[in-house]
Amino acid sequence: MKEETMKTIGLIGGMSFESTLTYYQIINETIREELGGLHSAKIIVDSIDFAPLAKAQEKDDWDFCARLMIDSARRLEKAGAELILIGANTMHIVYEEMVKVINVPILHIADATISRLEKDGIKKVALLGTKYTMCKDFYKKRIIDAGIEVLLPKRIDEVNAIIYDELCKGVVLNQSKEKLLKIIAELKTQGAQGVILGCTELDLLVKPEDSDLPVYDTTFIHSQEAAYRALGKE
Repeated sequence: MKEETMKTIGLIGGMSFESTLTYYQIINETIREELGGLHSAKIIVDSIDFAPLAKAQEKDDWDFCARLMIDSARRLEKAGAELILIGANTMHIVYEEMVKVINVPILHIADATISRLEKDGIKKVALLGTKYTMCKDFYKKRIIDAGIEVLLPKRIDEVNAIIYDELCKGVVLNQSKEKLLKIIAELKTQGAQGVILGCTELDLLVKPEDSDLPVYDTTFIHSQEAAYRALGKE
């Protein structure tokens, strides 16, 4: 592969910016691993203000969220992006509205994750994320439709609070990590064969080595898959 054929990735970031940093790092590290030398990714980042978006989420104003995300994607498309990433699991709730009006591919974070689950033969998986990702169908139904059973924690509000009140603000607490690991252990007893970190901030707390279950870090998976596609390795 010649580096001049590398596609330009457009990243909608800022949701929160904590995970946008991770996206940028993983994408670039993957490109460097693949091409060697001094190579890095071609990335355009459109970073939005998360506060108005989070308020709209609380009000279930998904029309506002869709307009905001479409505007961001259009800016990236106009700037020359050839592949777009939504740098947040929750905001894939407006994915279908976006693909209707955006002319470049948008890589769905759940689809990238499903490919890894299928490769590993996972048939029953635990899902952690925001209350929207865990409770609404836009995300988990995609996994279920792929023939994989989804298990949710009993303490949904507790997981949601850790994400919005701590991780999205850059606060990483060991006691919250212990809570999440206990929740994962409970889901393992229910038959979970793996756990999806279905929020792009959760990898700030939970690492693969922390759990007895295989950990599917959606931030890493999404970023790496985007880098591969930018190189034409689909």
